[in-house]
Amino acid sequence: MATSRFHQALGTAQSHQHLQNSGSHHEFGNASLKLISKAFKADVGLSIRGGYNSCMRKSGVIQASTSQTSVQSVSYSPNNSCDELRRKSSEAALILIRHGESLWNEKNLFTGCVDVPLTKKGVEEAIEAGKRISNIPVDMIYTSALIRAQMTAMLAMTQHRRKKVPIILHNENEQAREWSRIFSEDTKKQSIPVVTAWQLNERMYGELQGLNKQETADRFGKEKVHEWRRSYDIPPPNGESLEMCAERAVAYFKDHIEPQLLSGKNVMIAAHGNSLRSIIMYLDKLTSQEVINLELSTGIPMLYIFKGGKFIRRGSPAGPTEAGVYAYTRACDF
Repeated sequence: MATSRFHQALGTAQSHQHLQNSGSHHEFGNASLKLISKAFKADVGLSIRGGYNSCMRKSGVIQASTSQTSVQSVSYSPNNSCDELRRKSSEAALILIRHGESLWNEKNLFTGCVDVPLTKKGVEEAIEAGKRISNIPVDMIYTSALIRAQMTAMLAMTQHRRKKVPIILHNENEQAREWSRIFSEDTKKQSIPVVTAWQLNERMYGELQGLNKQETADRFGKEKVHEWRRSYDIPPPNGESLEMCAERAVAYFKDHIEPQLLSGKNVMIAAHGNSLRSIIMYLDKLTSQEVINLELSTGIPMLYIFKGGKFIRRGSPAGPTEAGVYAYTRACDF
């Protein structure tokens, strides 16, 4: 099975262990150096921002050991290009899941950025999605700011074999960060950070939100509604086109998610039909015509392998082939 082979290749996540002996700690801007008398281990972690493609951060770790208490020489060259980093990066998994059925999906209403929860069927779809990805390692989770995507991510992870707990990060302000702080290192190791981002929200449908198909046709005309739904660059009144949705979703993916994959972390994204279509357009280099006909089923995960700077689509993991996972169809996607 493809996922089993991938899991074996990835192995378990590695972390840098520091010796617990007494010593001194020094800060050098973005670098930190820990010295321990007698035999010591020096870890230098650097974070450098650059403007190379979508790689917003580069990090390096340098380790040195000696029998003395002083460092002879520790150096780091920040001039590696993004392409070099891509070639050196290990394999990583990228899992995409469109949220399970929402209450407005059930009623066939334009939902957009209205914050609607899952139906009972949607909950079941999220749990089934979790079963399909239960053997694929997950180090980071990204969701939209909408509850239906967050519910899907959380419910899916209840089925994961590693039993790590997904925890939403609250970075709204200093108080939120402090009040949600975890003080146990063991607990942290058994947790998965969940980042919520409005940039991954569904396409904002403007004045169509809350309307059903018939209401929309009566108010705006059938041909106009079809144009809004099936064009790439024409938005509905006071809403977003797919192109506008793609601009924010893909930019966020490049700036925040792709660097995690470059560092070897396995990432899951739980989001929406149009924000995920936009990301898939980037991953698979689809044309604007191809992406407007692309449909994603609710609650069906898609797996990509990131290797050598390239995204390789593997379809739906641990499940039967389904036409709706990645098919050029004419079904409506709200």
